[in-house]
Amino acid sequence: VLKLFKLLHRTRQEVFKNDTRALEAARQKINEEFKNNQDETSEEKINELLKIASDVEVILRTSVIQAVHTDSNKI
Repeated sequence: VLKLFKLLHRTRQEVFKNDTRALEAARQKINEEFKNNQDETSEEKINELLKIASDVEVILRTSVIQAVHTDSNKI
């Protein structure tokens, strides 16, 4: 669980590099979700939550792009 938690935060830092608003929002969401489920004892539910977190990490890493304005009409 801790390994996945750290992986999500590392991915967040890479994906939202130089975007403080997105970095903070993602940090809060990751921490909130893990905190809300920290008392879960059902192995089945824990495995399901870990699968969801793993899927989120893959989606962040592969599907999110950051655009930067380089000129008034260029990104």
